[in-house]
Parts: sequence; structure tokens; C-alpha cells
Amino acid sequence: MEEKALDIVLDVKVKVTVQLGSCLLLMREVLELSPGSVVQLQQHASDPVGLYVNDKLVAYGEVVVVEDNFGIKITELVGSNRP
Repeated sequence: MEEKALDIVLDVKVKVTVQLGSCLLLMREVLELSPGSVVQLQQHASDPVGLYVNDKLVAYGEVVVVEDNFGIKITELVGSNRP
């Protein structure tokens, strides 16, 4: 009976977002951005990226390249023990 109840939501589309990093900028700095500008993020290249489903963090992973596209390899689900 539970499986049938879950079937109702399995085809619902959700927004999946990968957050590579973030930073704080002054509005003045945002307005000065132009093609070729580099925005330094507050995250190291070796840090895991966050995988969000409908703006809720659900996993961490590593950025990978699949053919000519970026992807994410899940390394940890949120709620599991982080080292």
C-alpha cells in the first residue's frame, strides 16, 4: 500500500541545483562586472559542492565532466556522518 502512495509523487518535477560556492560583493562591485571579470568564491577547489533539491541541501559531491557536460558525483548524503 505504501508503494502505491509513493507512486503518485515519483513523476513530480523538482528543481535540482548544484552550488559551487558563494561570496559577498558590494553592489558597486556587481555593477563593475564585465565579460572576463573573475569572481573569487569562498570555497576551495577541493571542497565538495552542495546538491540542493527545491532549495534544500540533500547531498555533497564532486564536480565531474561527462562527455562535454559538467556533472556531480555524489559522495555523501546529508544526514550521514560527515568526517
